[in-house]
Amino acid sequence: MIAVLSGGGTAGHINPALALAEVLMERGVDVRFAGTPQGREADLVPSAGIPFQPFEATGFNRNHPTTLVKAVRLMEKSTGAAKRWFSEINPDVVVAFGGYVCLPVGNAAVKSHVPLVVHEQNSVMGIANKRLAAKADAVCLTYEQAADSVSDKSKVHVTGCPVRQSIFSTTREEGRAALGIPEDARMLLVTGGSLGARHLNQALCAMKDELLARDDLYVVHVTGPKELDTVTEAMGLTPEQAERWRLVGYTNQMNACMAAADAIVSRAGASSLAEISARAIPAVLVPFPFATGDHQTTNARAYVDAGCAHMIADSEVETPEFKALVTELVDDPGVRASMTAAARAQKTADAARTLADIVEAAAR
Repeated sequence: MIAVLSGGGTAGHINPALALAEVLMERGVDVRFAGTPQGREADLVPSAGIPFQPFEATGFNRNHPTTLVKAVRLMEKSTGAAKRWFSEINPDVVVAFGGYVCLPVGNAAVKSHVPLVVHEQNSVMGIANKRLAAKADAVCLTYEQAADSVSDKSKVHVTGCPVRQSIFSTTREEGRAALGIPEDARMLLVTGGSLGARHLNQALCAMKDELLARDDLYVVHVTGPKELDTVTEAMGLTPEQAERWRLVGYTNQMNACMAAADAIVSRAGASSLAEISARAIPAVLVPFPFATGDHQTTNARAYVDAGCAHMIADSEVETPEFKALVTELVDDPGVRASMTAAARAQKTADAARTLADIVEAAAR
């Protein structure tokens, strides 16, 4: 059996696909990946040992109609290229995880009569997945409310968001050793997702002196690749401070970071939330305010209501309330213990296997 997985743009689309790939490959499935040549998938997928096939795809600006013409032409060209690739490898199933590249790959699957499965990570379905869902054989969701975008409810399955096995399996001791964090120290992980978060970075920069005043606190701060230089300059860390406040643009050691962390400040993308839940990490969540349909706020709400995390609006991260939430998380072991217990009651471990069962059924 050959399965083609497709997704691109951000790690939020790619990591769940890689989690599915792990399960499928354990079951003897030949997995290939279709993505864009310039997206994060071009690095992450080959690093996971999965054959990677690039296809060009781009979005468009609603205020500039000429960009739509370019996007459509590029999509048609890539759809033809994907059809030719399918005729060479004869896939049994295609799984789309979101991002513009899924449109030509998914359309090629439909035109080539290859079963198509869509997985939507967020509570509001993205543009590509929404268009493909009408043609798909199965539509798999992390959040049930995303089914509002699917007219045929009979093909909807709520699977949860797949999480890579390394997120579950890496121990705290292994994570601390990989990062050089003392076992008896406290560690705060800060991440704005794979692309970073400027406002969140600025808010944490303003808390530098207050947080570093805690002699046993280490901060691992994932700024996003485009933000690293700006944040590094704004922080002005001394060599001694840089030992305890680690700035990185992007990390492929997120499993170690999450395993080592006592608390996290994070965006609320579905993939990030699933990984936070998998590790039961006490969290302050700051949803990205411009996500489609404000889906990050919707993603986070049920998790917060269950007592697993705090949530604050992006517009309020430079207020005393945000500082109070972060310092409470760092300083109060009782709050952290309560959040951890609530998070462990969430079901995230079975999502990849459940999705794999549906993918194999579609192929048959």
